[in-house]
Amino acid sequence: MEFLDIGTVAARTGIPPSTLRYYEELGLIGSVARRGLRRQFEPLVIVQLALINLCKMAGFSLGDTAKMFGKDGRPDLSRPQLHERADALDQQISELTTLRDALRHVADCPAPSHMECAKFRRLLRMAAGRPRPANARG
Repeated sequence: MEFLDIGTVAARTGIPPSTLRYYEELGLIGSVARRGLRRQFEPLVIVQLALINLCKMAGFSLGDTAKMFGKDGRPDLSRPQLHERADALDQQISELTTLRDALRHVADCPAPSHMECAKFRRLLRMAAGRPRPANARG
């Protein structure tokens, strides 16, 4: 089997060698040999690094990510955990969509002042964490 040098892995993945060494220190990936002072990796490391990046994009911690590998280093994903994170992303997307729409409205609002815009005032209340009073208008 031909191994990949740490420089080759870095070039193929765009991940700096220092990060690769850090991931190895955490046990997320493992080198299998050395050529001189340079770490050597099995080709599977490319898949492992892709999964690590995917997990980071999805908001998983590196600790949670480490649990997504089997003893053989191959992906072993927890479907319930993936569903849970997908649900959290749905909630985050909904909140960000609402925020984006409110900001666009405020940017284009014809009110003479932002403080006269009901949507802007609701946005400020939301940012302050205060519920809207029942008798408030606008």
